[in-house]
Amino acid sequence: MVYLERKRTKFLGLPLSYTKYRISEEKLTITSGFLSITEDEAFMYKIQDVRLTRSFMERIFKLGTITCYTGDTTHPKLVLEHIKRPGIIKDFIMNSSEEARRKRRALRARQLEEES
Repeated sequence: MVYLERKRTKFLGLPLSYTKYRISEEKLTITSGFLSITEDEAFMYKIQDVRLTRSFMERIFKLGTITCYTGDTTHPKLVLEHIKRPGIIKDFIMNSSEEARRKRRALRARQLEEES
């Protein structure tokens, strides 16, 4: 499953933000910028905690902001702002990160057995 979303911030019908979110079972990617593009990625197994916040205006428009706290040194906090279906996306990120950690532990255990 891959989820694609754009940050929703507009002024007079024109987008103020050029931010795209891509969430897969393996990693989370945030691409932002218009002329100069920045891409931030975090593997799902590094995501340790997820927070969902919904301001009054976000609740009116059925949007939310998800903050992912990671064990990554370059991006300890990734923020997905103004996204649709925030509760479903938060649950997907939590479940995918836990599954990725389980797979990684199983892979490490298998590698240790083969080395012995």
